[in-house]
Amino acid sequence: MSALVHNYEPLHVVLSRGEGAWVHDTSGRRYLDLLAGYSALNFGHRHPALVAAAHTQLDRLTLTSRAFEHPLLEPFADALTRLTGTERFLPMNTGAEAVETAIKAVRRWGYLMRGVPDGEATIVVASGNFHGRTTTITSFSTDPDAHDHFGPYTPGFRVVPYDDIEAVRAAIDATTVAVLVEPVQGEAGVVVPTPGYLPALRALCDVTGTMLVLDEVQSGLGRTGTTLAAQLSDVHADLTCLGKALGGGILPVSGVVGRADVLDLLTPGTHGSTFGGNPLACAVGLAVVGLLEPGDLQERARTLGARLHNGLDELRRAGLLDAVRGVGLWAGVDVPDAWGVTGRSVCEAMAGRGVLAKETHGRTLRLAPPLTIRAEDLDHGIAILGESLESLRP
Repeated sequence: MSALVHNYEPLHVVLSRGEGAWVHDTSGRRYLDLLAGYSALNFGHRHPALVAAAHTQLDRLTLTSRAFEHPLLEPFADALTRLTGTERFLPMNTGAEAVETAIKAVRRWGYLMRGVPDGEATIVVASGNFHGRTTTITSFSTDPDAHDHFGPYTPGFRVVPYDDIEAVRAAIDATTVAVLVEPVQGEAGVVVPTPGYLPALRALCDVTGTMLVLDEVQSGLGRTGTTLAAQLSDVHADLTCLGKALGGGILPVSGVVGRADVLDLLTPGTHGSTFGGNPLACAVGLAVVGLLEPGDLQERARTLGARLHNGLDELRRAGLLDAVRGVGLWAGVDVPDAWGVTGRSVCEAMAGRGVLAKETHGRTLRLAPPLTIRAEDLDHGIAILGESLESLRP
């Protein structure tokens, strides 16, 4: 028996190498990857520009800690804030760390700038959220698997229904320092809110003097057809959490971008990370920004996203899917409830046909191909999904 803790239940596929949208298992079998590491592999496996940046930096310097400076940190911050139209960047490692950083920043802002009594700050969050797995974040998760039996829970969060502006309005009071939501809920099944939701949140936060914090760890950096998903609604968050694709599928890189007057309150000694902003991370992060700056990958996500959703809608009209949701090159689909078939079963059937995807919450599948996927490969993946569903139809 392996010594590994069984906190995941992966498909029985042992991957050993990959390139672009394709991976191989240890027996040499080839698979099309339609998950892309939950968007961590937006640029595919081993993108040449990212691998080259990592190799070059590996031969120079990998880690300094923030006790010393290195020549890539400020250029990375400058490049990322230019790309996102923000003022400051605070680097971390994982998506959960980015969210925790944003929580700390808005609480500190509330105490020092808004006059909220110390220890009384509240943050409004949405049901169905997934922001990570730290003890603070799981405190306001509504997923029993992520939440239950990990208490005592961190106070200060008010959970309201997602995509319900009136519920947010009712939850805000003089202690509220922020509203924290995902512009698209990925783990929940790629749930896209109604078009007016984010603009209404922005307007409500402006009126109440509350920070709008958007978790774009999954939705950001090209996935939705724009650099940030919030740009689809012409909304500018006060703080935005980034991660996953920021590390190019090579190493964990995350952080928070946003307002200087908020992030500058995190002064020396108040927050930090040994690995945050390390030279290797900055080298890869700079290369990621370089890939996104021209905008062609965002356009590709829009164009191929339309192709993806058209193909999935055909499967829905054929009675093979109950629902199709998503935006850009990102989709959540529901297997017909009457079939009594799980999303896991569909993923296993797809894997048997050489295509990888991942289920979530029972009968839902998530599809997030690399933004670099070829159109014909995307069509192949959709066809295999259809074949797999047909094979399971009662």
